[in-house]
Amino acid sequence: MTQTLEPTSQPIGISEAGAARAHAVISSSGKENAGVRLFIKSGGCSGYQYGMAIDDRELEGDTILMDRGVKLIVDRMSLPLVQGAEIDYVESMMGGGFTVNNPNATSGCGCGSSFRTDGSAAQDGEGAAGCGSH
Repeated sequence: MTQTLEPTSQPIGISEAGAARAHAVISSSGKENAGVRLFIKSGGCSGYQYGMAIDDRELEGDTILMDRGVKLIVDRMSLPLVQGAEIDYVESMMGGGFTVNNPNATSGCGCGSSFRTDGSAAQDGEGAAGCGSH
């Protein structure tokens, strides 16, 4: 069973810049009713890695919510690790990209793709990869 939340009880959100970029990417994806799926996997130099995808599937146990007109999808296992996080889109001299501002991350790597939470370790591959290999 998927869980759809009202805006007042949202576990994650998306910034104005993130929403603008997400709308552009979703509309060019050709996937009807798609949203941004945020997920966590073990790996990276800090223990966990963020993953994002444009997804039109709603899987068993997903939490689905709307923020700034963007459908956000998080699976049951990833949700506790991203509770309170905000997806953002940042432009820099090296180009632009989505980033996750996660209040649960107690440390992260220099490239911002992986993180560690206080008191929880990745299930496998922790610390096995360097920043350059995400």
